[in-house]
Amino acid sequence: MKPAYPRPDTTPPAPLQGDGRIDVVVHCGFAVLMVASGVRYVMRHSAADNLWTMALAGAVCVLYAATALLARRAGAQPTPWLPWTMALLGAWAVLVVAAPSFAWCSFAIFFLGRSALSGWAAYVAGGVTAAATAVGLFRMSDWTDVAMVLGPLAAAALLTLIYDKIERDAALQRRLLADVSQAQEQLAASERAAGIAAERERVSREIHDTVTQGLASSLLLLEAAQRSWPEASARDDLFKATDLLRRNLADTRSLVHELSAPGLETGPLAEALEHAARQYVESIAVHVTGDPRPVPPEVRHTLLRVTQSAAANIKLHAGARNASITLGYLPDAVTLDVYDDGRGFDPAAVRPPSAAGGYGLRAMRQRVHRLGGELSVESSPGEGTIIAAQLPLTGSSTGSATGSNLSTGSNSDTKGSP
Repeated sequence: MKPAYPRPDTTPPAPLQGDGRIDVVVHCGFAVLMVASGVRYVMRHSAADNLWTMALAGAVCVLYAATALLARRAGAQPTPWLPWTMALLGAWAVLVVAAPSFAWCSFAIFFLGRSALSGWAAYVAGGVTAAATAVGLFRMSDWTDVAMVLGPLAAAALLTLIYDKIERDAALQRRLLADVSQAQEQLAASERAAGIAAERERVSREIHDTVTQGLASSLLLLEAAQRSWPEASARDDLFKATDLLRRNLADTRSLVHELSAPGLETGPLAEALEHAARQYVESIAVHVTGDPRPVPPEVRHTLLRVTQSAAANIKLHAGARNASITLGYLPDAVTLDVYDDGRGFDPAAVRPPSAAGGYGLRAMRQRVHRLGGELSVESSPGEGTIIAAQLPLTGSSTGSATGSNLSTGSNSDTKGSP
């Protein structure tokens, strides 16, 4: 059964920042005032009065120490110190009424009751402390000075308002800190998720531009050898397929070991591009315009992968007789043009990426845009194709994934390449 009336919430509020120093000041103040009040009382009263009063004062000190110690150690469990707090308030009320000289210690009793209790139990403790002090002081004035009654009550009301304001501000601070901590955790989780997604996208581009393209070209060569077997051309196709598979295996091993590209870190860029393109189009020519100079590794890597993907599309889909690569050095950028005179296509009509393929152009665009560059595709049926990329050599190395001034077909593949 539920109780007829709710039980008081005696769980103390969470300690505020700096509470340790405040508690030390309050406890030290209580000790000093108790000693001073005891000396004052002994000097003004007889030995018979002193005996019982000082014994009661000693009991109050013991109860105060026990309550303070239990309230500090027990954490969120209210039961250990609740009986001690009630006993302290009762002993204190008797002491201050019998010996008003100890009235100054009421401030420490008030703060201890508020820190040890919460809810209406804390207000009751503060009220009992103020009422007992008022009665004691009023008795000391021979029941004539009303100010002795009103003073402790007004001080208790003022201290209650101040303490409540501090508790509200502390609770707000804790909520804000909790919100900030939660927001930081959510931000960290979002960053981890974004990093994982970016890494997956990067790996998918690497696999497409190396393993997928190489296997597709090898498959075409093997199919051609099967159709022409046992003619001499079949052996040539088998040799080319074997050589391409070996290179593909080397690329796969490079992916396993930090996804590095052969010839990327060392050697002239034009030679690295020619090596990448001739895995798919043996007769492709490479031209260089401008003054060659070193470019950042991420730019070299992107140019190499774009060249590989474009050359694979020429091999698989263009049916071109001639193909060429032009590498251009501008004052603050590097350009790459991959041209073929093949059958061409309508960039706006190619299929979107799917399980059957269509990731080549999308991967090219993502690579170029990530470095703040631009990629365009110029083609029409029967007129060949030009894939042009421009990458900056200065400024930010990251760019928008949806840059402007690009040709149509930004989310599809050239010639439907895999």
